Amino acid sequence: MADMLEAHSLGLLEGACLTKVELRVTCKGVPDRDQRTKPDPCVVLNMPSHGQWVEVERSEVVLSSMNPSFSKVFTLDFHFEEVQRLRFDLLHIYGPQDSDFLGFVECTLAQIISQRKLSKALLRPGGSVGKTVVTITAEEVTGNDDYIQLLFSARKLDDKDFFTKSDPFLEIYRINDDATLQLVYRTETVMNDLNPVWKSFKVSLNCLCSGDQHRKLQCTVWDWDSNGKHDYIGEFEATFNEMRGASEGRQVQWPCVNHKYKVKKKNYKNSGIVILSQCKVIKMHSFLDYIMGGCQIQFTVAIDFTASNGDPGNSCSLHYIHPFQPNQYLKALEAVGQICQDYDSDKMFPAFGFGAKIPPNYKVSHDFPLNFNEEYPECAGIQGVVQAYQSILPKLQLYGPTNISPIIQKVALTASQEQHTKEAMQYFVLLILTDGVVSDMADTREAIVQASQSPMSVIIIGVGSADFSDMRLLDGDDGGVLRSTRGQGVSRDIVQFVPFSLFKHASPAALAKSVLAEVPNQVVDYYNSRGIEPKSLKSTRPF
Repeated sequence: MADMLEAHSLGLLEGACLTKVELRVTCKGVPDRDQRTKPDPCVVLNMPSHGQWVEVERSEVVLSSMNPSFSKVFTLDFHFEEVQRLRFDLLHIYGPQDSDFLGFVECTLAQIISQRKLSKALLRPGGSVGKTVVTITAEEVTGNDDYIQLLFSARKLDDKDFFTKSDPFLEIYRINDDATLQLVYRTETVMNDLNPVWKSFKVSLNCLCSGDQHRKLQCTVWDWDSNGKHDYIGEFEATFNEMRGASEGRQVQWPCVNHKYKVKKKNYKNSGIVILSQCKVIKMHSFLDYIMGGCQIQFTVAIDFTASNGDPGNSCSLHYIHPFQPNQYLKALEAVGQICQDYDSDKMFPAFGFGAKIPPNYKVSHDFPLNFNEEYPECAGIQGVVQAYQSILPKLQLYGPTNISPIIQKVALTASQEQHTKEAMQYFVLLILTDGVVSDMADTREAIVQASQSPMSVIIIGVGSADFSDMRLLDGDDGGVLRSTRGQGVSRDIVQFVPFSLFKHASPAALAKSVLAEVPNQVVDYYNSRGIEPKSLKSTRPF
């Protein structure tokens, strides 16, 4: 039970990656209304809805300013897996209902976040570029998402059993504002011991006390019984502020009081002493901390060219290039790539193929670059990957089998070189597009287990109508732990599998949202578990 609660608490921490972002806008060089009058600018935030831009909020009007800094803060929910398009209109306000449209700037929220400060020239009516520069800065709205490591013990607890000693465990409850109790953590049971030492455990500071160091916590000690009717030993109240005293070798202790005994027994003092010997604050950084601290998402594509896809020249082939309708490979590539490209500064994406015989000797390869350049397999942008994919199709002989372990190992080898930097610089996302169940399942499991120790995630999209049920064995969502043939388990879940058929008639954004939803958690899990801090965010937070 204790392990489950700890996993749940840490899961909540790892899941708290989607957050709110505050945007602030400044302008430089807003043109004069005329030779004698300076502009009265206002900025309007628009977001797309049903194919058109809709005003969300607008700033105050800054009177007579060519270089306004707007005090208005635009607060938005940030979603990694979505393209969040924004448009900032600059207006000159000269009456309650009257304004002149000076121009606009378009961008995505991801572009602002990845740069922290984005400056763009204002596009004037008609599409010409003006001299006005609009600068948008981003800041994450944070509560305190650190977690706490606690080590409790007790001394001289009451004995509740006739033939043996008590089997004590400790429960910690948060006392809510409405006086209700919310269970925060339950320790393991220490059998037959009146002086137990419970295992050290971690709990979110938000979960423990909602970030309020003076919020009361109720801590209750029970004697475990196999029938579930545990005997009450006693309780005490504490605050996180009091717990913080247990550091640098000092201890904090509380009398464990049974209130019924206190009323009935004149000489009653307590039912034991509970001791806290460790209270360690462990900083948890968010996904935005790492991105805004300089972390780049390195996006790599791997495409299945096995014969089961069908002859690319046949309209029934999954690789058929229709003049008006992109095939499933292109739809999946563009949907996911459109998200990831905003987090990669150079927009150069390695692209590989597998399962085909390649020129000049036409031997089967499972990790060949789409541009046939082993030294430099990168393509310029997502469109560069698309062009490389389309141009290579006539040059290949589709073959098999469907082996994906070589490409996972290739990317993992590059990613593993990053884990020694001690700074969150590069995280790798490998997108594998395949039409069938992998042939080298044992080797793939081994490759994923090894890759889980590197800053890397693997996204697999199954195109076509094959039975992909076995592919879910690679994805940890079913509650199981992926293990290699030698029994070694993954150090963290890094695989997300999605069949394209579920999104055949949905928007590209829906597909991207599904396959990328786990990436922020995986980034945070990797860096936080290794104590790697964002290089520009090493200042101390509250508590």
